Amino acid sequence: MSEPDATAARPAARPPARSAARHERGTPPAAPPRTTSAGVNALWVVAGVLSGLGIVLGVGAGGDVPAGSAAETTTAAVPATAVGVAAVCYLAAAATGRRWVGWAMVPVASALPFLEYAGVPRWVSFGAAGLAFLLYGLARRRPTTLAQAGAMVGYLGVAVAAVAMPARVGLVVAALALAAHVAWDLVHYRRDVVVHRSLAVWCIGLDLTVAALCVAFAVAA
Repeated sequence: MSEPDATAARPAARPPARSAARHERGTPPAAPPRTTSAGVNALWVVAGVLSGLGIVLGVGAGGDVPAGSAAETTTAAVPATAVGVAAVCYLAAAATGRRWVGWAMVPVASALPFLEYAGVPRWVSFGAAGLAFLLYGLARRRPTTLAQAGAMVGYLGVAVAAVAMPARVGLVVAALALAAHVAWDLVHYRRDVVVHRSLAVWCIGLDLTVAALCVAFAVAA
């Protein structure tokens, strides 16, 4: 009677771990998640708050300097414009796949309302910019483009609809749409995706400041 084959009793060798296999193939390990200090975040929040104060108290509804107090002249167009700027910046970064594009688009998107002097409503300008980035992102097969386009339609759609409402009601609705955008900022900050964290934190400070002032003005009117 022959002895049992020792090799047949051995358990099958386990394949190397996936991470080890990647290391053997020369693929570097995944980078650890980036962190941002509380001090840096605080500075960006302050910058956002100051920007929000400048928007509401300084330039009024998208570039004009109207007569009268800010409480008397602030309309739903102010928070709605802030929503449009933020949405375009996020969508631009997603469509191009470059985080820095979000920051680069801040002055560009902020200038779109000035096209009203040429007879182009700001909502048309925001819509045209959003459509252009949507088509570009789809052509380049950027995976986050549709999500950002959907967010733009949702947030900006509510804000623009508020412009057609009675003044006080519209101001509150547009302000709440802007305040709701903070949730979008927080998601991108926590996941560290699409835009730089600094932009997300700056937007949080700006959105909350503009929204709070607009609601206060509407209540006090």
